[in-house]
Amino acid sequence: MPLLVGLLSGGATPAQPGRASLRALGLGFSTGLVYFVGTVYWTSSVMSQFGDLPAAVAVLLMLLLAAYLALYPAVFALLVHRVTSRFGAAGLLVAPAAWVTTELGRTYLFTGFPWVLLGYSQVTVLPIAQLASLFGVYGISLLLASVNAALAYAALPRHGGARWRPLAAVLIVVVATAVWGGLRLRDSRLTREGTPFPVALVQGNIAQEQKWDPSRAPMILRRYLDMSRNAAAGGAKLIIWPESSLPFYLQEDAVGGAAVRRLAFESRAHLLVGSDQIERTTPPRYFNSAFLITPDGTIDAVYRKMHLVPFGEYVPLKPLLFFAGPLVEAVADFSAGDAPVMMPVGGHNVTTAICYEVVYPDLARHAVAMGSHLLTTITNDAWYGRSSAPWQHFEQASMRAVEQGRYLARSANTGVSGIVDPYGRVLARSSIFEQTTLLGEIRFLEGRTVYARIGDVLAYGCAMLTLAALLLARRRP
Repeated sequence: MPLLVGLLSGGATPAQPGRASLRALGLGFSTGLVYFVGTVYWTSSVMSQFGDLPAAVAVLLMLLLAAYLALYPAVFALLVHRVTSRFGAAGLLVAPAAWVTTELGRTYLFTGFPWVLLGYSQVTVLPIAQLASLFGVYGISLLLASVNAALAYAALPRHGGARWRPLAAVLIVVVATAVWGGLRLRDSRLTREGTPFPVALVQGNIAQEQKWDPSRAPMILRRYLDMSRNAAAGGAKLIIWPESSLPFYLQEDAVGGAAVRRLAFESRAHLLVGSDQIERTTPPRYFNSAFLITPDGTIDAVYRKMHLVPFGEYVPLKPLLFFAGPLVEAVADFSAGDAPVMMPVGGHNVTTAICYEVVYPDLARHAVAMGSHLLTTITNDAWYGRSSAPWQHFEQASMRAVEQGRYLARSANTGVSGIVDPYGRVLARSSIFEQTTLLGEIRFLEGRTVYARIGDVLAYGCAMLTLAALLLARRRP
């Protein structure tokens, strides 16, 4: 709201349109910079601690990332300015669509970085979060942006009593959404459908600096084997380990790989294990992968991570980052997978997302369209330290459960691990930097939500509406 009021306070028809446009860009950029520095600040400590960069260089790179992300609110501000400069305050009606349009762009442009979209702020406000089952996280972003646009319109006294009408209309929509969401939660039909199945999430809590220390490898493997045996004794039939949980390559280490396969055979459980993988081409290719091991001890399916982490698994624009040499050298050069993989468990299909690719809504929707009955995600959040990042990551993953009407099981190396039901309710959750095993029950579900069927139609509709408003603004004298 303050940004929208600030855009309108400059006047609807400035004498110098070029300067007014620069002012709008500046307001949007500064707003975005404050927002993203406050939400991705933790990337500086990651690059400093694990990329061997001087603290000043790490902070500079974090600011560059925040500045890039701030370009999207800057574009939003410019779009709103262009429309309101032609249509006056009534142009604020386009602002919610313009906001969603820029979030959609941030999801896909330059491989995308849809971290902490506006709609994620409501994932714990469960009645409102149910809107994601219809329109995804973008639908919630649209609702929040509409509230702010209506408040900004109401803050303009020159419109008299009429300035309250948009706010009244939006509040009716918010109340109706909350009532409908509350009824949906009370019904909870999906929690009575499907096949119940016992699962375990093994959180080994291995410090990042220990993960690839050869002297620590026996201890790490023993910890996961012992915790998994206890989980199997507790009745778990699907045991999930975190991303890159093994201190070796599962398919390359004969002794360690045999121990893991023997565990599955002895426990009569399916194991979903995160491990790196080598494809011996020339030159060799490396993949961040997830392996499903069946109760007979064989590897039945392998999923290769599709969305790699910039500066974590590959370095974009390497020639331009000459000043970040240690980081470039420290980053492993992984290749990306090309498709989701169905993993058969108990006669049902299971899919997984590795690390931050769970923040891409369309990946989960595509998996459900292919027949996934359970969403899982494995991650190693040890990189983030004691910051807000692990909690941000978990809450974004939780939104996928609501969108797709699926249970979601998440195993993290240091937290947050948890089980989320199809309504976004957290059934079990660990803390960060805690060695623990979470036992719980999921259900394999086969139905599809409205969002699972229509996808991001609303978001693309917002893009078309924004484009139409810009074209009308250009043609209007």
